[in-house]
Amino acid sequence: MGDPFILMLVALAALAILDLVVGVSNDAVNFLNSAIGSKAIPIKTIMIIASVGVFFGAITSSGMMEVARKGIFNPNMFMFEEIMYIFMAVMITDILLLDVFNSLGMPTSTTVSIVFELLGSAVAIALIKISANDAQSISDLASYINTQKATEIIFGIVISVVVAFTVGAIVQYFSRIIYSFDFEKRPNYINALFGGFAITAITYFIIIKGLKGTPFYSNLKGILEGNTAMIIAGSFIMWTAISHLLIKLFKVNILVLIIGVGTFSLAMAFAGNDLVNFIGVPIAALNSYEEWQLSGVAANEFAMGVLAKKVPSNVWLLLLAGLIMVITLWTSKKARAVIETGINLSRQGEGQEKFQPNNLSRIVVRLAMVTNQGFNWLVPQNTQAYLNSKFEKPVIKLPKDKTYELPAFDLVRAAVNLIMASVLISIATSMKLPLSTTYVTFMVAMGTSLADRAWGRESAVYRVAGVINVVAGWFLTAIVAFVAAGIVAYLISWDKAMIPVLLLVVIGMLVRTSIMYSRKAKEEKKQLFVERAELISINGVIDESSDHIAEVAQRINKLYSNVVNDLATHDLVKLRKTDKHVTKLNDEIDSLKDGVFYFIKSLDETSVQASRFYILILGYLQDVAQSISYISRSTYKHVNNNHKNLKKGQIKDLKHIDNTLSKLLNDISNTFESKSFDNLPQIIEEKKELLKELSASIEKQVERIRTDETSPKNTTLYFGILIETQDLVSGLMSLLETYEEFHVSTKSVNI
Repeated sequence: MGDPFILMLVALAALAILDLVVGVSNDAVNFLNSAIGSKAIPIKTIMIIASVGVFFGAITSSGMMEVARKGIFNPNMFMFEEIMYIFMAVMITDILLLDVFNSLGMPTSTTVSIVFELLGSAVAIALIKISANDAQSISDLASYINTQKATEIIFGIVISVVVAFTVGAIVQYFSRIIYSFDFEKRPNYINALFGGFAITAITYFIIIKGLKGTPFYSNLKGILEGNTAMIIAGSFIMWTAISHLLIKLFKVNILVLIIGVGTFSLAMAFAGNDLVNFIGVPIAALNSYEEWQLSGVAANEFAMGVLAKKVPSNVWLLLLAGLIMVITLWTSKKARAVIETGINLSRQGEGQEKFQPNNLSRIVVRLAMVTNQGFNWLVPQNTQAYLNSKFEKPVIKLPKDKTYELPAFDLVRAAVNLIMASVLISIATSMKLPLSTTYVTFMVAMGTSLADRAWGRESAVYRVAGVINVVAGWFLTAIVAFVAAGIVAYLISWDKAMIPVLLLVVIGMLVRTSIMYSRKAKEEKKQLFVERAELISINGVIDESSDHIAEVAQRINKLYSNVVNDLATHDLVKLRKTDKHVTKLNDEIDSLKDGVFYFIKSLDETSVQASRFYILILGYLQDVAQSISYISRSTYKHVNNNHKNLKKGQIKDLKHIDNTLSKLLNDISNTFESKSFDNLPQIIEEKKELLKELSASIEKQVERIRTDETSPKNTTLYFGILIETQDLVSGLMSLLETYEEFHVSTKSVNI
């Protein structure tokens, strides 16, 4: 009877390793955002500091492990076999859920996911038990589930989001008034006081949040408890004096020191307290198995009240977990994507926005503008001028090819992010309020960016939309985790054979998301939009626009052929897929046009005249993309509405046009890929033959209408395809003629 459970333990161990990897990928955003975004410390130094914090936090962990054992459900109400089903369901669901969020580059809470997975799977098993027992009803569910704890956690989520955002905004606003953006010019005593406050908060956070509940805390308990105010006051005086000495004697930038210490503290707290989210369940399963083995009772009869006891964690397991977390921290590409999301939403400067605005974000921004107008009406002009002067950003003169080196935000904001996250988490921990470190750190960063006027008229609607999407994702995490874990627990309890099936699903999903993520990363590298980090010369304009044209020609060639072939067979599935690719092409070209401002800004002085040429090229590319978009959409709509197939003669004409167009597009692609621009006049001549074919096809259709054509829908589609193909060819020719003219003028200048 033990064999199946040994295999389940092996599976849980493997799932724990996978969960550590996907969990760290998601939670690295909590402690790396501020340091990386401010560029206060070299990236390798940041990673070393964070790695030490993570490793130290892992080996001091154990106090929170009981959350997986008894925090959500009452273990004495479940048998060993049922507990193992719950734990398997939790781990399978957790890995899939976190991997999906990581692949999307969205930060979510591992705490919330593990809690609601435990809740969902426990509820599912409890309902199965209740349904099998005639003496029980749905009202008895409360005896299986720790409803009070679950309610506290849900309440904690909402409160932490609101409080973290509000407090972060208020503290950053006053910090900016004190410091302004010229913080280097502030008197030393202000830096010393700020350093004293900040390092006191962070060190207190390390002790309270990082060590509480660990074996190490018991040695300090007698000193710390009851003396909080005295310890904080003494620490503040000590750290203020130390900060003053460091600034005065060693010329240390105290803000950089705060960011380094804060990064370490959050990394340590993350590993020490969130480790339960990754290995708490497998360790609880191992403890359960050991107790069941000693009992000699059948697996479906051994009650698991033993889980209510405190069991110290295995130090070697914690060391191994810490090592895996550190390795993941250095190697995970998905972690970088999640970090980029947080930095992107809080950066000070303008740039390409990741999220698209929605109606809610527009309403929020309009309300904020109205509120700001009211504030301006109430506050005297002199006061407004004084406050505005504190938010004036200094003009940093850098060569255009070095502007990418500017940080996303400055040291003051990075320090406030770390201080307030530390303080809020410390306070909540001392009050025994459940919260998510992810929620607190992210919302503090959003609050500080709002107060710092990082969300201007140009970016506010996008940033607000991003925050709404992330926060909505958090609540979606809870719902999906609960439902999915419940379904998985039911499937496992229905038949143990579902476990290997579900494990194969996990492996398949992880492989699939990894492949899709790698493919997406490669596509982003090849994508038409390129965020400028280098100075663009006139040759750079030629090279970049050539790459765009070659890429667009290849893709339109493929898309047009797909539409014609799939229309011939009335293949709705393939037409839908082609239409998605067409939409993607249009979105990429729109991104290029949105980035024209940054492109022109990055031009060197000798190639400014190339900006007009580049804008024209983008306009023609957009015209061409819109033509293929119309052809694809109208074709898909025709087939989706179950209209008649085109006649054989019509299909034959379209395929002939497709072959001619394909040759033209291949020639364009090859010419621009090889940059053999002397071939352009020859390609321009090829258009005449194609335009003649299109005119002839239109005349043929007119004849068909007069003789044997009976379908007005077919006629509408056919004429639409032909006319849009003419527009497509005209757009291509205008593009080529513009390029030839620019190429000739460039050659004459070079000569």
